[in-house]
Amino acid sequence: MAIDHSSRVPIHRQIFDWYQAAVVTGQLRPSQGVPSTRGLARELQVSRAPVLAAFEQLVAEGYFVALIGAGTRVADSIPAQFAPARQGHETFVRPLGGARFVSRRAARLSVDDGPWLTHAGAFRASIPALDHFPIAIWGSMLARYGRSAAHSMLGYGNSMGHPSLREAISGYLGAARGVRCGADQIMIVSGSQQGLQIAARVLLDHGDAVLMEEPGYPGAHAAFRSAGLRMAPVPVDADGMDVAEGRRRAPGAGAAYVTPSHQYPLGMGMSATRRLQLLQWATEEDAWIIEDDYDSEFRYGARPVLSLQGLDTAARVIYLGTFSKVMFPALRIGYLVIPEDLISSFRAMREAMDIFPPTLTQAALADFVSEGHFARHLRRMRILYDRRRKRLVASVTSQFGNDVRIVGIEAGMHLTLLLPDACDDVDVARRASAAGLSVIPLSTCWLEEPEVSGIVLGFGSVDEGAIDSAVERLARIVEASPGF
Repeated sequence: MAIDHSSRVPIHRQIFDWYQAAVVTGQLRPSQGVPSTRGLARELQVSRAPVLAAFEQLVAEGYFVALIGAGTRVADSIPAQFAPARQGHETFVRPLGGARFVSRRAARLSVDDGPWLTHAGAFRASIPALDHFPIAIWGSMLARYGRSAAHSMLGYGNSMGHPSLREAISGYLGAARGVRCGADQIMIVSGSQQGLQIAARVLLDHGDAVLMEEPGYPGAHAAFRSAGLRMAPVPVDADGMDVAEGRRRAPGAGAAYVTPSHQYPLGMGMSATRRLQLLQWATEEDAWIIEDDYDSEFRYGARPVLSLQGLDTAARVIYLGTFSKVMFPALRIGYLVIPEDLISSFRAMREAMDIFPPTLTQAALADFVSEGHFARHLRRMRILYDRRRKRLVASVTSQFGNDVRIVGIEAGMHLTLLLPDACDDVDVARRASAAGLSVIPLSTCWLEEPEVSGIVLGFGSVDEGAIDSAVERLARIVEASPGF
């Protein structure tokens, strides 16, 4: 042991760290004696005080034992792989392979650290026009409950969600989306991801198959993978998921996940024929349909397509919606509409996961909806996004000509550019990120080998005046890409 007197680490800490490491690595064996504090102080040429402090801590944490008449010794039993990480010191790195160190479920997940997710500007998908949100009105809603919340709202809440918000959502869904439900069927969740997690765990067992749109929403891929489900990719065409092909590919599947109003990422709507085929499949197979209605509020040139749940007469559809796309992502409030005979099961699963959602924010959102602010905000945003959508389509057409194909322009807050098949869309996304742009590679939306190359462009958060210059920069990047 050597004491570094120039180090910022106190002497007692240096002594402690040396002995701790010696015990953990086996350099000092169980029951082995250690020097007396006086002897060690003389040897290290330090005062006895830091040595005493270090030994007291080693005894307190169980590395040493002090025996009357026998001095201080290494404890008989030390956890062999205990190596706490401390700031400024070397940390133990567990080797990959060998003994299992995470569950197989966790090992199958991957964290997408793609740089295309780091920017909030052009053309980050799923980000609304935050600068147009009525923050002053929303702030007054929050302040209303922050200043004078009833004591009952400060305790444990209802695991299904605040009654006033569930009532408000029930009224809105019936009028705007054709969803048939009562407030008792609505569960408030922390965004779409939690809704998918709960639904997967209630409806399916580990290893069960679920039909997935191909290409489809990567967030759903992650949610179902974490639940241990077997995902069966089913191709989509102009009419949405090919239900007949899904039957062929995964007979006996327990559920299907679909985005029928605005398919993610290609943007088509599911035709009436396919909707009825899917409902028939669910009834015949005693299976479930998870309908993700993530941004159906925004449809241009036509009335919004009514929900699949509204057509369901056999109670096979679980409907999922979110406020993140229409208000702001940090709100973290979504909702499930649950068939009546499943309410108790969903409630039990919710209570096992996080007991109940935050109450005060729900109460504020209930007022925001019931007092008409939500509907007015939607109307304003529909007009704004339509302008931005038209500007983006015109700019892409001007810059790219016939070299790309634009799909998914009838609804939502994003569109997709289909690139030549030889073009590496991940490379495009990385170089776009370096240029301050955010585009999602279409290839990341596939479960199997991608069949087409493309990039997803969000336009909700891009100021209309900035679209042309952003598309011009993107065009230079794409045109310089190998294979374009």
